Amino acid sequence: MLSPAQNLRPNDALKALRPHVPTEATDAEGSVGAFLHATLRPVLKLQNDLLLAVVADFVCDHHIALRPTDQHHQLTELLTRNTKLRYTVAGLISGQFTTDEYAYYRQHRSELNRRLLEMTLRRVLDQADSVAALAA
Repeated sequence: MLSPAQNLRPNDALKALRPHVPTEATDAEGSVGAFLHATLRPVLKLQNDLLLAVVADFVCDHHIALRPTDQHHQLTELLTRNTKLRYTVAGLISGQFTTDEYAYYRQHRSELNRRLLEMTLRRVLDQADSVAALAA
């Protein structure tokens, strides 16, 4: 029997929004690595612009001057130490999960959050100039 949430969640529409991210099937189906490649990477790519905007908003809210020489250090500190930003990022990404993906996420939350935040940090640092431009 389906729960009320499964009846209301547009699972097919959520999956249709995601860009295709080519991957090699190296991890066993149902593993955290498989979830990372099949779900997290496409959702991060889909939410990239919003993710950068959220980080830039936090930079502005905390009055952080992103100097070109310290951008990477400042963004790393913000993403590793600011709990509110970490929860915001996790919510921004997990909000795009289907019902089944969210159920899997709940079972492996600590490992997936760790990987999610590592991937987010890498993505933000690779686009630090864009974050700085948005925060200006």
